[in-house]
Amino acid sequence: MKKIGFLVNPIAGMGGKVGLKGTDGADTVEKARKLGAVQESPQKAVRALKILAPLQEQFTLYTLPGELGAYEVQEAGLQAEVLDIPITGTAEDTKQGVRKLKEAGVEALLFAGGDGTARNVAEVLGEELPVVGIPAGVKIHSAVYATSPSNAGRVLENFITGEPETQTGEVMDIDEEAFRDGRLSAKLYGLMTVLVEPRLMQSSKDTSAASDDSALEGMAQYVVEEMTEDTAYIVGSGSTTRAVMREMNLEGTLLGQDVVINKEIVVKDATEQQILEAIQGKDAKIIISPIGGQGYLFGRGNQQISPAVIRQVGKKNITVISTPQKLKGLADKPLLADTGDEALDKELEGYFKVVVAYGEMHMKRCGYEED
Repeated sequence: MKKIGFLVNPIAGMGGKVGLKGTDGADTVEKARKLGAVQESPQKAVRALKILAPLQEQFTLYTLPGELGAYEVQEAGLQAEVLDIPITGTAEDTKQGVRKLKEAGVEALLFAGGDGTARNVAEVLGEELPVVGIPAGVKIHSAVYATSPSNAGRVLENFITGEPETQTGEVMDIDEEAFRDGRLSAKLYGLMTVLVEPRLMQSSKDTSAASDDSALEGMAQYVVEEMTEDTAYIVGSGSTTRAVMREMNLEGTLLGQDVVINKEIVVKDATEQQILEAIQGKDAKIIISPIGGQGYLFGRGNQQISPAVIRQVGKKNITVISTPQKLKGLADKPLLADTGDEALDKELEGYFKVVVAYGEMHMKRCGYEED
């Protein structure tokens, strides 16, 4: 019977919907709470655990007290041995928890968090045993996470019932202060051992792909020409969507979400609530580009475009744009949505038209069959 460790970073991802682009540091967490942010990682962790519930007799689960794991285990209907550690409400909880789980002799670790959490786990664990990350943060650049919470459970399910191969996964993170100022500064912080499940585990974010400048300009021109009067356009983050803003002679937010009406910015670097207020009673559309190398449309760095926003706008009003180079880099990988709302993720499955140049579209599927 295999021994599985489980821990949760309960504050991971809190800054997403309120536009803080992460929750590193106690001051940022407090600011997120004052802005109305709520914990989301616990429920994502429960989604992963529920996949494992039918296998309870085949493994022994070890976890940590309270919201660091025990509460989520109980909600998922599982049983676990709870290992006691002092709860500080800081990153030390993750590090101490990993040490305690190692001492208990776990053979694999399931954890919920973001890139900062992965850094904390890697600092203690290194490549000693396989890990599966439940994506619950804002950024998720690291290649140690499953493509969704449910798929994290499926990866571990395969580990429990078989002997899947392992490989090395990169732990990446960015400077959040630079990120909030609109500068992307990512670096490698370590390596961990991950299970080889290509359809269920995500790759590292590709930040190096060169874009086809002429195609990018043509795509941006086409998108702007197709805009309609008095419609609210939610322009997502990234360098590809920034080309659309430049076409309108607007200085957009590289790493945030902007709302544009009649080619004027009405809300810059908007929170979820500001977006909802800006589109209330108006026709609205979303302009978004997939993350290079991963294919995510929603749920990675753009949590401000929340399930509530997406439902109000509607799938038919989502415009996906990409350079040919970025789309080629995805190869046979599908587009992905990990909004935190499983029903909505299902609704977003199917094919999207992706604008890649002036008047040129490619069809690209969204969603895995397993998820």
